[in-house]
Amino acid sequence: MENARNVELRYKFNSITQCNMCSSNPDQHKLLGKRLNKSQGRSPRKRIGITTTICKCKNCGLIFSNPQPIPYDLQDHYGVAPDDYWNEEYFQVDENYFQGVVRVVKELIELKPGMKSLDIGAGIGKAMIVLSGIGFDAYGFEASASFYEKAISQMGINPEKLKLGMIEELEYPENYFDFITFGAVLEHLYDPSDSIIRAMNWLKPNGIMHIEVPSSDWLVNKMINLYYWLGRTDYVGNLSPMHAPFHLYEFGLKSFQEHAKTNNYEIAFHDYYVCPTHMPKILDHFIKPYMKWTNTGMQLCVWLRKKDLKLRDEITL
Repeated sequence: MENARNVELRYKFNSITQCNMCSSNPDQHKLLGKRLNKSQGRSPRKRIGITTTICKCKNCGLIFSNPQPIPYDLQDHYGVAPDDYWNEEYFQVDENYFQGVVRVVKELIELKPGMKSLDIGAGIGKAMIVLSGIGFDAYGFEASASFYEKAISQMGINPEKLKLGMIEELEYPENYFDFITFGAVLEHLYDPSDSIIRAMNWLKPNGIMHIEVPSSDWLVNKMINLYYWLGRTDYVGNLSPMHAPFHLYEFGLKSFQEHAKTNNYEIAFHDYYVCPTHMPKILDHFIKPYMKWTNTGMQLCVWLRKKDLKLRDEITL
Protein backbone atom coordinates (compact mmCIF):
# COMPACT_ATOMS: atom_id res chain seq x y z
CA MET A 1 0.00 0.00 0.00
CA GLU A 2 1.23 3.55 -0.74
CA ASN A 3 0.46 6.82 1.00
CA ALA A 4 0.44 10.39 -0.33
CA ARG A 5 4.26 10.51 -0.19
CA ASN A 6 4.47 7.45 -2.49
CA VAL A 7 6.09 5.44 0.29
CA GLU A 8 5.13 1.79 0.44
CA LEU A 9 3.60 1.10 3.85
CA ARG A 10 3.58 -2.34 5.45
CA TYR A 11 1.40 -3.18 8.43
CA LYS A 12 0.76 -5.92 10.89
CA PHE A 13 -2.76 -6.06 12.31
CA ASN A 14 -3.27 -6.70 16.03
CA SER A 15 -6.59 -7.92 17.42
CA ILE A 16 -7.98 -5.89 20.34
CA THR A 17 -9.28 -8.09 23.16
CA GLN A 18 -10.26 -5.38 25.67
CA CYS A 19 -10.81 -1.63 25.89
CA ASN A 20 -7.47 0.07 26.38
CA MET A 21 -8.78 2.57 28.94
CA CYS A 22 -11.42 0.71 30.99
CA SER A 23 -10.53 -2.94 30.21
CA SER A 24 -14.07 -3.83 29.13
CA ASN A 25 -14.57 -7.05 27.17
CA PRO A 26 -15.54 -7.25 23.46
CA ASP A 27 -19.22 -7.79 24.36
CA GLN A 28 -19.15 -4.14 25.52
CA HIS A 29 -17.79 -2.91 22.18
CA LYS A 30 -20.15 -1.51 19.56
CA LEU A 31 -19.30 -1.91 15.86
CA LEU A 32 -19.42 1.51 14.17
CA GLY A 33 -18.25 0.68 10.65
CA LYS A 34 -15.24 0.56 8.34
CA ARG A 35 -12.39 3.05 7.73
CA LEU A 36 -10.31 3.24 4.55
CA ASN A 37 -6.56 3.79 4.47
CA LYS A 38 -7.12 7.13 2.71
CA SER A 39 -9.51 10.05 2.61
CA GLN A 40 -12.98 8.60 1.97
CA GLY A 41 -14.81 11.57 0.44
CA ARG A 42 -18.53 11.49 -0.21
CA SER A 43 -18.56 8.01 -1.75
CA PRO A 44 -16.10 5.68 0.01
CA ARG A 45 -17.54 2.65 -1.82
CA LYS A 46 -16.06 4.04 -5.04
CA ARG A 47 -12.54 4.16 -3.60
CA ILE A 48 -10.08 1.29 -3.69
CA GLY A 49 -8.06 0.56 -0.59
CA ILE A 50 -7.70 -1.40 2.63
CA THR A 51 -10.16 -1.02 5.49
CA THR A 52 -10.15 -1.78 9.16
CA THR A 53 -13.12 -2.00 11.51
CA ILE A 54 -13.92 0.86 13.91
CA CYS A 55 -15.44 0.09 17.32
CA LYS A 56 -16.66 2.09 20.32
CA CYS A 57 -16.56 1.01 23.96
CA LYS A 58 -20.08 1.27 25.36
CA ASN A 59 -18.70 1.59 28.88
CA CYS A 60 -16.27 4.53 28.54
CA GLY A 61 -16.70 5.90 25.02
CA LEU A 62 -13.24 5.05 23.67
CA ILE A 63 -13.22 4.66 19.86
CA PHE A 64 -10.56 2.43 18.30
CA SER A 65 -9.84 0.24 15.30
CA ASN A 66 -10.01 -3.53 15.59
CA PRO A 67 -7.82 -4.97 14.25
CA GLN A 68 -5.32 -2.20 14.87
CA PRO A 69 -2.84 -1.55 12.03
CA ILE A 70 0.77 -1.06 13.17
CA PRO A 71 3.44 -0.05 10.62
CA TYR A 72 6.61 -2.11 10.44
CA ASP A 73 8.56 1.16 10.55
CA LEU A 74 7.16 4.05 12.63
CA GLN A 75 9.08 6.56 10.50
CA ASP A 76 6.75 5.64 7.61
CA HIS A 77 4.09 7.58 9.53
CA TYR A 78 6.07 10.30 11.26
CA GLY A 79 9.44 10.56 9.52
CA VAL A 80 8.44 13.52 7.36
CA ALA A 81 10.66 16.60 7.23
CA PRO A 82 9.07 19.46 9.21
CA ASP A 83 9.37 21.71 6.15
CA ASP A 84 6.95 19.39 4.33
CA TYR A 85 4.34 19.94 7.03
CA TRP A 86 4.58 23.67 7.69
CA ASN A 87 5.91 26.83 6.13
CA GLU A 88 8.69 28.91 7.66
CA GLU A 89 6.24 30.82 9.86
CA TYR A 90 5.61 27.65 11.84
CA PHE A 91 9.14 27.79 13.20
CA GLN A 92 8.43 31.12 14.89
CA VAL A 93 7.11 30.95 18.46
CA ASP A 94 4.10 33.27 18.37
CA GLU A 95 3.32 35.18 21.56
CA ASN A 96 -0.04 33.37 21.82
CA TYR A 97 1.39 29.91 21.28
CA PHE A 98 0.55 27.44 24.12
CA GLN A 99 -0.83 30.29 26.21
CA GLY A 100 -4.15 28.55 26.89
CA VAL A 101 -2.23 25.70 28.49
CA VAL A 102 -0.01 28.14 30.40
CA ARG A 103 -3.06 29.86 31.92
CA VAL A 104 -4.42 26.60 33.30
CA VAL A 105 -0.97 25.50 34.50
CA LYS A 106 -0.74 28.66 36.58
CA GLU A 107 -4.19 27.98 38.06
CA LEU A 108 -3.40 24.38 39.00
CA ILE A 109 0.26 24.67 40.03
CA GLU A 110 1.98 27.15 42.31
CA LEU A 111 5.03 27.84 40.17
CA LYS A 112 8.35 27.77 42.01
CA PRO A 113 11.97 28.05 40.82
CA GLY A 114 13.49 24.77 39.71
CA MET A 115 10.24 23.04 38.74
CA LYS A 116 10.65 20.56 35.89
CA SER A 117 8.37 19.96 32.90
CA LEU A 118 8.28 17.23 30.26
CA ASP A 119 6.78 17.60 26.78
CA ILE A 120 5.84 14.19 25.38
CA GLY A 121 5.88 14.46 21.61
CA ALA A 122 7.85 17.69 21.68
CA GLY A 123 7.92 18.16 17.90
CA ILE A 124 10.34 20.96 17.11
CA GLY A 125 10.39 22.13 20.73
CA LYS A 126 8.06 25.14 20.70
CA ALA A 127 6.22 24.18 23.90
CA MET A 128 9.55 23.54 25.61
CA ILE A 129 10.57 27.10 24.75
CA VAL A 130 7.33 28.50 26.19
CA LEU A 131 7.56 26.42 29.37
CA SER A 132 11.16 27.45 29.85
CA GLY A 133 10.03 31.07 29.48
CA ILE A 134 7.68 30.81 32.50
CA GLY A 135 10.36 29.28 34.70
CA PHE A 136 10.28 25.54 34.10
CA ASP A 137 13.42 23.48 33.60
CA ALA A 138 11.97 22.12 30.38
CA TYR A 139 12.61 18.61 29.01
CA GLY A 140 11.03 16.71 26.14
CA PHE A 141 11.22 13.79 23.77
CA GLU A 142 10.16 13.23 20.18
CA ALA A 143 9.62 10.05 18.14
CA SER A 144 10.29 11.60 14.72
CA ALA A 145 13.98 11.83 13.86
CA SER A 146 13.42 14.72 11.44
CA PHE A 147 11.49 16.79 14.00
CA TYR A 148 14.09 16.03 16.68
CA GLU A 149 16.90 17.22 14.43
CA LYS A 150 15.00 20.40 13.50
CA ALA A 151 14.35 21.20 17.17
CA ILE A 152 18.08 21.18 17.85
CA SER A 153 19.41 22.71 14.62
CA GLN A 154 16.80 25.42 13.98
CA MET A 155 14.99 26.00 17.28
CA GLY A 156 18.07 25.87 19.47
CA ILE A 157 16.82 23.20 21.87
CA ASN A 158 19.53 21.86 24.17
CA PRO A 159 20.19 18.24 23.07
CA GLU A 160 20.75 17.33 26.73
CA LYS A 161 17.11 18.24 27.42
CA LEU A 162 15.56 16.56 24.37
CA LYS A 163 15.57 12.82 23.70
CA LEU A 164 14.79 10.91 20.50
CA GLY A 165 12.55 7.89 20.96
CA MET A 166 9.14 6.51 21.84
CA ILE A 167 7.62 6.56 25.31
CA GLU A 168 7.96 2.77 25.58
CA GLU A 169 11.74 3.05 25.09
CA LEU A 170 12.70 5.98 27.32
CA GLU A 171 13.43 6.28 31.02
CA TYR A 172 13.22 9.18 33.47
CA PRO A 173 13.57 9.20 37.28
CA GLU A 174 10.50 8.39 39.36
CA ASN A 175 8.64 11.41 40.82
CA TYR A 176 10.83 13.81 38.81
CA PHE A 177 8.54 16.23 36.94
CA ASP A 178 6.05 18.79 38.25
CA PHE A 179 4.22 19.10 34.93
CA ILE A 180 3.88 16.76 31.94
CA THR A 181 2.08 17.56 28.70
CA PHE A 182 0.68 15.12 26.12
CA GLY A 183 -0.60 17.75 23.70
CA ALA A 184 -2.15 16.02 20.64
CA VAL A 185 -0.05 12.88 21.18
CA LEU A 186 -2.03 10.19 23.02
CA GLU A 187 -4.27 9.44 20.02
CA HIS A 188 -1.16 8.38 18.06
CA LEU A 189 0.10 5.88 20.65
CA TYR A 190 -0.69 2.18 20.42
CA ASP A 191 -1.17 1.75 24.18
CA PRO A 192 -2.53 5.01 25.68
CA SER A 193 -3.24 3.39 29.05
CA ASP A 194 0.30 2.15 29.49
CA SER A 195 1.68 5.49 28.31
CA ILE A 196 -0.33 7.41 30.93
CA ILE A 197 0.75 4.98 33.66
CA ARG A 198 4.37 5.23 32.58
CA ALA A 199 4.30 9.03 32.54
CA MET A 200 2.49 9.13 35.90
CA ASN A 201 5.46 7.30 37.38
CA TRP A 202 7.69 10.20 36.25
CA LEU A 203 5.31 12.80 37.71
CA LYS A 204 5.65 14.03 41.29
CA PRO A 205 2.77 13.50 43.75
CA ASN A 206 0.26 16.36 43.26
CA GLY A 207 1.91 17.06 39.89
CA ILE A 208 -0.25 17.88 36.87
CA MET A 209 -0.51 16.10 33.52
CA HIS A 210 -2.10 17.87 30.54
CA ILE A 211 -3.67 15.69 27.82
CA GLU A 212 -5.40 16.92 24.68
CA VAL A 213 -7.11 14.31 22.48
CA PRO A 214 -9.84 13.95 19.83
CA SER A 215 -13.25 13.61 21.44
CA SER A 216 -15.34 10.53 20.70
CA ASP A 217 -18.43 12.77 21.01
CA TRP A 218 -17.46 15.16 18.19
CA LEU A 219 -20.67 16.26 16.49
CA VAL A 220 -19.16 16.50 12.99
CA ASN A 221 -18.14 12.83 13.00
CA LYS A 222 -21.67 11.89 14.02
CA MET A 223 -23.03 13.95 11.11
CA ILE A 224 -20.62 12.30 8.67
CA ASN A 225 -21.58 8.85 9.95
CA LEU A 226 -25.27 9.70 9.55
CA TYR A 227 -24.60 10.83 5.98
CA TYR A 228 -22.87 7.54 5.19
CA TRP A 229 -25.67 5.55 6.84
CA LEU A 230 -28.34 7.38 4.82
CA GLY A 231 -26.33 6.48 1.72
CA ARG A 232 -26.56 2.82 2.77
CA THR A 233 -22.85 2.37 3.32
CA ASP A 234 -21.15 0.99 6.42
CA TYR A 235 -18.21 3.41 6.42
CA VAL A 236 -17.54 5.94 9.21
CA GLY A 237 -15.50 9.12 9.52
CA ASN A 238 -13.85 8.27 12.84
CA LEU A 239 -10.07 7.86 13.09
CA SER A 240 -7.36 7.62 10.42
CA PRO A 241 -5.21 4.66 11.48
CA MET A 242 -3.52 4.22 8.08
CA HIS A 243 -3.30 7.77 6.73
CA ALA A 244 -2.41 11.23 8.02
CA PRO A 245 -2.92 12.37 10.72
CA PHE A 246 -2.73 8.69 11.84
CA HIS A 247 -5.24 8.90 14.71
CA LEU A 248 -5.70 5.55 16.44
CA TYR A 249 -8.11 6.58 19.20
CA GLU A 250 -10.86 9.03 20.13
CA PHE A 251 -11.58 9.44 23.85
CA GLY A 252 -14.57 10.18 26.04
CA LEU A 253 -14.27 11.97 29.36
CA LYS A 254 -15.41 8.72 30.97
CA SER A 255 -12.38 7.00 29.39
CA PHE A 256 -10.19 8.95 31.83
CA GLN A 257 -12.66 8.72 34.71
CA GLU A 258 -12.64 4.92 34.49
CA HIS A 259 -8.87 4.76 33.99
CA ALA A 260 -8.31 7.01 37.02
CA LYS A 261 -10.06 4.55 39.35
CA THR A 262 -7.15 2.12 39.26
CA ASN A 263 -4.20 4.34 38.35
CA ASN A 264 -3.62 6.82 41.15
CA TYR A 265 -4.83 10.09 39.66
CA GLU A 266 -7.88 12.32 39.55
CA ILE A 267 -9.26 14.72 36.96
CA ALA A 268 -8.43 18.24 38.13
CA PHE A 269 -10.07 20.02 35.20
CA HIS A 270 -11.46 19.32 31.75
CA ASP A 271 -12.70 21.30 28.78
CA TYR A 272 -13.86 20.84 25.19
CA TYR A 273 -12.57 22.83 22.22
CA VAL A 274 -14.80 23.41 19.20
CA CYS A 275 -11.93 23.76 16.64
CA PRO A 276 -12.49 23.90 12.84
CA THR A 277 -15.50 21.89 11.67
CA HIS A 278 -14.29 21.23 8.08
CA MET A 279 -17.91 21.74 7.05
CA PRO A 280 -19.39 24.41 4.70
CA LYS A 281 -18.93 27.80 6.39
CA ILE A 282 -22.64 28.56 6.26
CA LEU A 283 -23.22 25.65 8.66
CA ASP A 284 -20.60 26.90 11.11
CA HIS A 285 -22.97 29.64 12.31
CA PHE A 286 -25.23 26.91 13.71
CA ILE A 287 -22.85 24.03 14.39
CA LYS A 288 -20.15 25.83 16.38
CA PRO A 289 -22.47 27.38 19.03
CA TYR A 290 -24.27 24.06 19.37
CA MET A 291 -21.01 22.15 19.88
CA LYS A 292 -19.91 24.64 22.52
CA TRP A 293 -23.25 24.39 24.32
CA THR A 294 -23.38 20.58 24.23
CA ASN A 295 -19.65 19.78 24.76
CA THR A 296 -19.45 18.05 21.38
CA GLY A 297 -16.42 19.88 19.99
CA MET A 298 -13.50 18.20 18.27
CA GLN A 299 -10.97 18.19 21.12
CA LEU A 300 -11.20 17.00 24.72
CA CYS A 301 -8.64 18.50 27.10
CA VAL A 302 -8.15 16.84 30.50
CA TRP A 303 -5.85 17.81 33.35
CA LEU A 304 -4.87 14.94 35.64
CA ARG A 305 -3.48 15.34 39.14
CA LYS A 306 -1.34 12.55 40.58
CA LYS A 307 -2.54 11.49 44.02
CA ASP A 308 -0.20 11.75 46.98
CA LEU A 309 -0.37 8.22 48.39
CA LYS A 310 1.92 9.09 51.28
CA LEU A 311 -0.44 11.83 52.42
CA ARG A 312 -3.41 9.50 52.03
CA ASP A 313 -1.73 6.84 54.16
CA GLU A 314 -0.93 9.41 56.87
CA ILE A 315 -4.57 10.54 56.93
CA THR A 316 -5.71 6.90 57.14
CA LEU A 317 -3.40 6.27 60.11
